[in-house]
Amino acid sequence: MAVILLSTILGAVKAGVGLIGAGKIAILPFLIATMTYFHYDQFDPENKPLDRSNVDPTYDFVIVGSGSAGSVLANRLTEVPSWKVLLLEAGGHETEITDVPILSLYLHKSKVDWGYKTEPSDTACQAMVENRCSWTRGKVLGGSSVLNTMLYIRGNRRDYDRWAAYGNDGWSYEEVLPYFKKSEDQRNPYLAKNARYHSTGGYQTVQDSPYNTPLGVAFLEAAQEMGYDIRDVNGEKQTGFAFYQFTMRRGTRCSTAKAFLRPIRLRKNLHISMYSHVTKVLIDPDSRRTYGVEFIKEGKKRTVLATKEVILAAGAINSPQLLMLSGVGPRTHLEDKGIRVIHDSPGVGKNLQDHISSSATFLIDHPISLVISRLVNLNTAIRYALKEDGPLTSSIGLEAVGFIPTKYANRSDDWPDMEFMLTSTSSAADGGTQVKKAHGLSDEFYKEVFEGINNRDTFAIFSMMLRPKSRGEILLRSKDPLEYPLLYHNYLTHPHDVNVLREGVKAAVAYGQTEALKRFGARLHAVPLPNCKHLPLYTDEYWNCYIRQYTLSIYHYSCTAKMGPASDPYAVVDPSLRVARNLFFI
Repeated sequence: MAVILLSTILGAVKAGVGLIGAGKIAILPFLIATMTYFHYDQFDPENKPLDRSNVDPTYDFVIVGSGSAGSVLANRLTEVPSWKVLLLEAGGHETEITDVPILSLYLHKSKVDWGYKTEPSDTACQAMVENRCSWTRGKVLGGSSVLNTMLYIRGNRRDYDRWAAYGNDGWSYEEVLPYFKKSEDQRNPYLAKNARYHSTGGYQTVQDSPYNTPLGVAFLEAAQEMGYDIRDVNGEKQTGFAFYQFTMRRGTRCSTAKAFLRPIRLRKNLHISMYSHVTKVLIDPDSRRTYGVEFIKEGKKRTVLATKEVILAAGAINSPQLLMLSGVGPRTHLEDKGIRVIHDSPGVGKNLQDHISSSATFLIDHPISLVISRLVNLNTAIRYALKEDGPLTSSIGLEAVGFIPTKYANRSDDWPDMEFMLTSTSSAADGGTQVKKAHGLSDEFYKEVFEGINNRDTFAIFSMMLRPKSRGEILLRSKDPLEYPLLYHNYLTHPHDVNVLREGVKAAVAYGQTEALKRFGARLHAVPLPNCKHLPLYTDEYWNCYIRQYTLSIYHYSCTAKMGPASDPYAVVDPSLRVARNLFFI
């Protein structure tokens, strides 16, 4: 079997040499190789769940969306044998190529991505085509956990405690921590032994990346040089730096579908229907009780009923869209679209928040970073397939993370307002192919800023603002459920956000000048950005322009169905996540 496997991998990789030589990534060889390897039972013993062509007329629970929430809910609810659960997913199965960590950006704008774009804006994303940000969302079993970069970060204690203080009982840090631990299977022995914050034996595998470049250690040394501690950022305190923890299993992606659905695929009370696009939640207009959903599968409209709950786990875009299509949302907007209002809820689709970043790129003099053309070769393919190691297990070069306060945060609190995402690669590392496409950068911007360093050794620091004050919104384009909604990000419309993100980029530039990184010849890629050349370099005015040009979403859209007590008129769900009377939203 080993000989057959090796010969298959060799043949697959050799078949892609022409693509590699042409500067393209040879996805097909890796797909063939990994398909061959992953299908062996000793590696991943759980087969994929079956897709039901026909569903039963009635279930106890109907879950809409199989992503990071829906997969977990399907698992937990079916622990009760007498409860019958239907999980509806608009996409299909993960492919073996989605398991390869280095290729996560190559999944963007693929068939497993909804492929959303925001409306044009003059406040941010000016470097993107038509001034529109690309918003990636998973349309696949496992949802966005199939497309993300697998970073395992729970958040800050104070954020949860603030939720509780606002009247959301049950959501304090100490109350949610047991649920994080219940799901976790921490594979790093140095973290797993800290039983206060970590555990083993849960469904969700968490591990360190099997592969780091020499830059990984240097990132932490640079942090110490700047006076920061090295710590477990999912532990007692967050401020400081660490190697990333990843939702990986033996060097491959561990999506929520792989973690929570595959092991329970044989439970009799769980039915999964894929390629099932839910178009409406069925609500009785008189009693306002939810009793089922409508969905389209194989071109036909279907209806399924729920005796207990309909649970929307369709994410920050699709869930408010579905609520509004079903008559739950701002009255004026629904009436304008010709939708009968069942429950006037002005907060649906409002309060949109996202983590945005801007990136500083540094050139180095040593061939140690992740340059795609150098990674795609026979040796790395074999190393990945047979040893579960090597650069293909790297999550697009993300190696270390730092949580730091800017001058706009209280340094005496462990409540940083900036996250450094430290990566041993950059937007130019693949020669202007998929990374440019994933970020939606215009040809003109990329050519002027990055083309001159294509395939050069670099690293990048993505400065990510943690608590934006700008608020966007999601509106219906029409009452047609198959039309994408209107997405207004409103990034950088609040002056606080401009100030914080600017200071984050300035801190990243200073960080890149530490001795720990200068020993690799680190120097800022100092090409002035288009539309900012009229400003003196490195002034606050220049950086303000910079972040409005090169604005990157980290794909953490949230808050479009706000949780809050009854006293909050813009709360969409209560602390038990109930909408109106019996309509549930996650």
